[in-house]
Amino acid sequence: MAKPGVARPSGERLKNPAISRWLKTVPGWKAQDRRSSITRTYVLPGFRSALAFVQFVGELAEAHDHHPDIDIRYKKVTLNLSTHSAGGLTEKDFALAREVDAR
Repeated sequence: MAKPGVARPSGERLKNPAISRWLKTVPGWKAQDRRSSITRTYVLPGFRSALAFVQFVGELAEAHDHHPDIDIRYKKVTLNLSTHSAGGLTEKDFALAREVDAR
């Protein structure tokens, strides 16, 4: 959720030059699918930790009304962010990525 006095991230689809700039703000995330999404894999201590991380991400996603694709493989969790309604990446994807990383 946007902080008071701070503009909400735009839901407009970003073009390639802007995607390159935004990617620099989220180290560890990579563009996928011809730059229509960003993805990152997190390695947690074990399965329970992975589930707790997914719960945390789920709470953030609900608060933002912006829901990632999530893949759990034992202690690895891969998040894939895209704004489906915009048909690609928007500022909303990068804002959620930064919040997940700030945990």
